[in-house]
Amino acid sequence: MNIAIVGTGYVGLVSGACFSEMGVDVTCVDIDADKIACLKSGEIPIYEPGLKELVLRNVEAGRLHFTTSLAECLDDVEVVFSAVGTPPDEDGGADLSHVLDVARTFGRNINRYTLLVTKSTVPVGTASKVKDVISGELSSRGVDIDFEVASNPEFLKEGAAIKDFMSPDRVVVGVESERAKAVMTKLYRPFLTNNFRVYFMDIPSAEMTKYAANAMLATRISFMNDIANLCDHVGADINMVRKGIGTDVRIGGKFLYAGCGYGGSCFPKDVKALARTARENGCVMRVVEAVEATNEAQKRVVYDKLCAALGDSLKERRIAVWGLAFKPETDDMRQAPSLVVIESLVAAGAVVRVYDPVAMDECRRRLGDGSALRGDGRVEYACDMYDAALGADALLLLTEWKQFRMPSWSVLRHVMGNPLIIDGRNIYDRAEVESEGFVYSGIGR
Repeated sequence: MNIAIVGTGYVGLVSGACFSEMGVDVTCVDIDADKIACLKSGEIPIYEPGLKELVLRNVEAGRLHFTTSLAECLDDVEVVFSAVGTPPDEDGGADLSHVLDVARTFGRNINRYTLLVTKSTVPVGTASKVKDVISGELSSRGVDIDFEVASNPEFLKEGAAIKDFMSPDRVVVGVESERAKAVMTKLYRPFLTNNFRVYFMDIPSAEMTKYAANAMLATRISFMNDIANLCDHVGADINMVRKGIGTDVRIGGKFLYAGCGYGGSCFPKDVKALARTARENGCVMRVVEAVEATNEAQKRVVYDKLCAALGDSLKERRIAVWGLAFKPETDDMRQAPSLVVIESLVAAGAVVRVYDPVAMDECRRRLGDGSALRGDGRVEYACDMYDAALGADALLLLTEWKQFRMPSWSVLRHVMGNPLIIDGRNIYDRAEVESEGFVYSGIGR
């Protein structure tokens, strides 16, 4: 089976590599010529555990190809996946310009029945817009070529994307005909030979499912952060509360961890877009809008705790930051709480010394020395976790990388100027940390 995937970002490249691993002939398309050249030379533009090996293996096997032209490969493929970006526009909605560009190219160049599947996260109703664009292009050509559109939203977790794709807990597909259903069944059956967990539905329901899933997970996080903030005021421990409610089978224990807010490419964008879609259709999603507001406020909690501990003046204070990516096992800093914390510290005049196992280059690209930020503080880049803490007045843990979980407390106590730790992910045991001579502050503890 031959397919094309347009977009070699996180979703497109992971999808292409995984499909090719199952024997599908995949052509990955991107208009960024430099990115395609890098991929052809074996350079992977994103960090994801296991992805480089998967890509190189399937390129060598002749199943995975890269090109800048969708038009050139359309005659050879049965399915085209659209996995281009849908960044938020100024009012929070999803920018569909790239999605519609793919539809135009598709309509201008197909010569036989082809299925266009949207894998990008798009608002409900996008499939109708895509169909209209394709039909318009075919009409301009004066041809009547059969085509269909479908929706196949992705549910990949950064840091575990390959496992999620190769062994999915479910695959959601929105189709309009038995023909499209048969094509998608053929494509996904090898991934689900023992238990075929593909859920076929109408296209609007599939489009909505992606947003609903992310909004639900984001809601659980923001709810627990709200409870954690109350715990700080009343003397309760959010970890005990989490265990107490997580054992209720109606609730379950996942996504109940309090912290300094969520980030990444999905939750912030999708929550905003869902709220925007609701308002465009005369509906106000009060819970969803509160989730977004709660999360934005939560990103400042660690900074506020630092000010409470050291005083409002942080000028020339040396602050160590462990963790820059929005979550472990990725270099993705999009909407990361670290950006809010660092911006606030620089604005207050602090010297911020940062370390992340993977995201250092991404942080340099975004922030440089911090001179682009408001304030007279600066950003320094450490060579390891202990170097970051050298002479620090406080250590802020913002991403729960495994290598941060069991530090040498004696080394840390020796290099820090002031033994204050603010644990933005609640990964440390308060009694242990305090027994080592540190002042400890967590979230809701």
